[in-house]
Amino acid sequence: MQTQQVVVGIGPLDPADVVRVARDGAGVRVSEEALAEIRRTRAVIEGLAADTQPHYGVSTGFGALATTHIPVEKRAVLQRSLIRSHAAGSGPEVEREVVRALMLLRLSTLATGRTGVRAETVLAYAGMLDAGLTPLVFEYGSLGCSGDLAPLSHVALALMGEGEVRDADGVRRPAGEALRAHGIEPVVLAEKEGLALVNGTDGMLGMLVLAMADLETLLTTADVAAAMSVEALLGTDAVFAADLQALRPHPGQAASAANLRALLADSGVMASHRTPACTRVQDAYSLRCSPQVHGAARDTLAHAALVAGRELASAVDNPVVTPDGRVESNGNFHGAPVAYVLDFLAIVTADVASISERRTDRFLDASRSNGLPPFLSHDPGVDSGLMIAQYTSAGIVSELKRLAAPASVDSIPSSAMQEDHVSMGWAAARKLRRAVDGLRRVLAIELLTAARGLDLRAGLQPAPATAAVRDTLRAAGVGGPGPDRYLAPDIEAVVRALSGGLVLAAAQSTLSAHPLL
Repeated sequence: MQTQQVVVGIGPLDPADVVRVARDGAGVRVSEEALAEIRRTRAVIEGLAADTQPHYGVSTGFGALATTHIPVEKRAVLQRSLIRSHAAGSGPEVEREVVRALMLLRLSTLATGRTGVRAETVLAYAGMLDAGLTPLVFEYGSLGCSGDLAPLSHVALALMGEGEVRDADGVRRPAGEALRAHGIEPVVLAEKEGLALVNGTDGMLGMLVLAMADLETLLTTADVAAAMSVEALLGTDAVFAADLQALRPHPGQAASAANLRALLADSGVMASHRTPACTRVQDAYSLRCSPQVHGAARDTLAHAALVAGRELASAVDNPVVTPDGRVESNGNFHGAPVAYVLDFLAIVTADVASISERRTDRFLDASRSNGLPPFLSHDPGVDSGLMIAQYTSAGIVSELKRLAAPASVDSIPSSAMQEDHVSMGWAAARKLRRAVDGLRRVLAIELLTAARGLDLRAGLQPAPATAAVRDTLRAAGVGGPGPDRYLAPDIEAVVRALSGGLVLAAAQSTLSAHPLL
């Protein structure tokens, strides 16, 4: 569904606009200011066409063939050959939202005027994105250096009217046919344009921005799940006090602890054991240290947002046309800055999932759950309760630990050793997407478990916020205590409620004076 158009200009895109275009199908248009700058710098490239001096990407080959001079009559073939040869991806199709994010970010760089492409090429690229045409891009093909070459080349191939796209309805069609159906003529590339269309870190950056949007929601959801677990396991909220948190002044930790205090406010369950009869001195780490772990993840996400903001303000191409009209080679296409934070986020995603799974497990062990039945089962022995839900969570966490191994420490030289160090940022981004999905499911299982734990605290009233979340899950079809039932649909129902924003909306609906951070 297309929403109001996003205007792509000389300046940086907002991350929210990337999400709108990628996920919500928002259209795009290029600003007049950007088109004027594009035309100005294109004149510089055209002035070099007859120059006897070699200019990379204009009158030379590419990569290890950069010393090969290309005569004027072969330069259009040079650009076309670049795209055809570099559209060498393999494997499953990449998700539509990733391709749309990649396209928008490449369009943003083109709109800076630093790449030297023609205005008509930029307008055709924008038209393809605006029409909802998504070129087929494949899982493998990018080393995260010299840009996400194969993925971007598949997009450029479609712009030339070759290859295949999926239309706005998801139907697979020949690219040329789909372009013409929307009044877009396939582009015949001129000097420098093929290189400008593929020489960027747009795929890995697009996946970073999308992952950041997901993690922002998931880290707040982790606080909701932790609050429900602390409450249902009869833990203490005293450790979340603001003065204790201030002794270690990490901003993410403070935000997470503030969320926990708000979520547990006015809890009858918590009040029931704030008495001298309660002899427990302190809770297990998975409960007590939730703000420290969730908060560190928040601070890591904030660092990733800082890097993403700088990248969104970048014009990544090689060579570039500088504001004063020089055409210069550079190394800004190297994906290291993005690759590092993608890997960092995979680490914290795994750890937030790990502490969540440990909280889930405490519910199921009668020796640690403070009076709850084994596995939260209705008739222990006859019923297994949520035993295997924890297996599922543990299996996902184990997978996330493997995905946390950094891709960016690897490098395989390519292009006859000209490109002898690469970032592997695309691979880092692909595994982070899988990790984020895993975290979503682990948190869903904790929410499922904690909601049942609250129900089993008979006669005790949960906090308004946690009760609202539990009730929302029940309204979504997630069953409460009782004889064993087919459990997979319940887990998926929680995943849908979480993904659709119902969980956070339910918690927030009771906290108007203390919005969740």
